[in-house]
Amino acid sequence: MKGKLIIFTAPSGAGKTTIVRHLLKEIDSLAFSVSATSRPKRDHEIDGEHYYFLNPAEFRKRIENGDFLEWEEVYTGQYYGTLKSEIQRLWNEGKHIIFDIDVKGAANIKQNYPEGSLAVFVKPPSADILFERLQNRGTETPESYRKRVKRATLELTYEDKFDAVLLNDDLEKALVEAEKIVNDFLNEA
Repeated sequence: MKGKLIIFTAPSGAGKTTIVRHLLKEIDSLAFSVSATSRPKRDHEIDGEHYYFLNPAEFRKRIENGDFLEWEEVYTGQYYGTLKSEIQRLWNEGKHIIFDIDVKGAANIKQNYPEGSLAVFVKPPSADILFERLQNRGTETPESYRKRVKRATLELTYEDKFDAVLLNDDLEKALVEAEKIVNDFLNEA
């Protein structure tokens, strides 16, 4: 079975991960696509659950081998990507695949699978609120915060490149709307 692809994208801090986690709990036919990254593993993260952690040399080798559906060097020396084997693994399980991915990766997946995919941009209420959310996370150094703000500012300009825009100004409303968008898409012939 070749399932459908549901792509949630947004700048960091917009709420896409919270929304994707909710959808995975509510819709049994969905499975999460675990991305690969070369960034260091954080203390709470588990390899194969949060990411497939590869060192930069391994990541570049897998790029050369054509193992990625999409990949990007998001920050200097920090790669992120979707392994083709991950997509096949989940389709073999009979699942529709949901992604929590950056905007460029989302655009690449949508380009590779124009049919059978839905790309949803999660929009924060404003750039200022987005930057405040990033600051309040407490996970960023001043340098990484500056990088994220710069990247988020660019990513906010991608909104019109996706199939749907989901405003996340009230989380409960956004969760209900996300369920409706995904269920409508999955129920299409």
